[in-house]
Amino acid sequence: MSEKLRVGVVGVGYLGRFHALIYSRMSNVELVGVVDADPETAARVALEAGCEAFAQSQDLLGKIDAVSIVVPTTAHLTEAQPFLEKGVHMLLEKPIATTVEEGRKIVQLAEQAEVVLQIGHLERFNAGVMALAGRIVNPRFIEAHRMGGFVARATDVDVVSDLMIHDIDIILSLVKSDITSISAVGTPVLTSHVDIANARLEFANGTVANVIASRVSEKKMRRIRVFEENRYESLDFIEQHIETAYPKPRSGEAWPEVVMEKIDIDPVKPLDAELSAFVDCVACGRTPLVDGQVGQEALEVALRVKEQILGRMGSRHL
Repeated sequence: MSEKLRVGVVGVGYLGRFHALIYSRMSNVELVGVVDADPETAARVALEAGCEAFAQSQDLLGKIDAVSIVVPTTAHLTEAQPFLEKGVHMLLEKPIATTVEEGRKIVQLAEQAEVVLQIGHLERFNAGVMALAGRIVNPRFIEAHRMGGFVARATDVDVVSDLMIHDIDIILSLVKSDITSISAVGTPVLTSHVDIANARLEFANGTVANVIASRVSEKKMRRIRVFEENRYESLDFIEQHIETAYPKPRSGEAWPEVVMEKIDIDPVKPLDAELSAFVDCVACGRTPLVDGQVGQEALEVALRVKEQILGRMGSRHL
């Protein structure tokens, strides 16, 4: 490996363009080139990021040490396999795949090649989420809301794969227990896919999580609330602060005082933090915060949620 990590980006649409631009600013990275199905897009981003535009992803093989794959989920295995088989470290956007089988294949390929495989669950690098994770010990009930207005850019997938999977991944990281039961409902509103969904996850240790995701809401909401014994924590992703409440004994009183505190979080740019963490993992040989197995677990739960919704709908909108 050269002194600088040689990196490429496959897929430089809305999100992939940011990958390329962030890599281009890293002092320890050489952005070798970008690829996109649209040659004009590839050329435009290459000019902006100061690298070369390649016609096909295979053209990057032999020229890079690591790659970001930022293409539609249905193409993840097809695009990832040649790089993994050549020992190229990979940041693969979420979800890891569209099916359990394809996800397992990607994880297997990475393990066989002994490369770093990081899945792009961006919210895990949200400063508020990282602060919340450091405060949670034994959650008993979790409620997550991820709601926003309609955006045409992500309508090729359902709201579970698009939005809810973020909170599924966060919840799985907070609750160290197996899921014993899932129930879910959802419905299409504006697209042919499910646009609003609610899921209830029950865990073997007794924890229960209620998750709501919508892309057809009037107001934007990104919030997760965690209830523990004698403590409540609420993270507002947008405002970047944590509200906490806990009981404090009062002398001579039968009931304790409820203390409320607001903790402001120093914001960071999650994508910058995510890509920096990926580069560091490659350089130091560390396991990523969201490795292939973690991404696979989130996918499997999301697919179970979708199966529950399909069962109730009696059709195949997802």
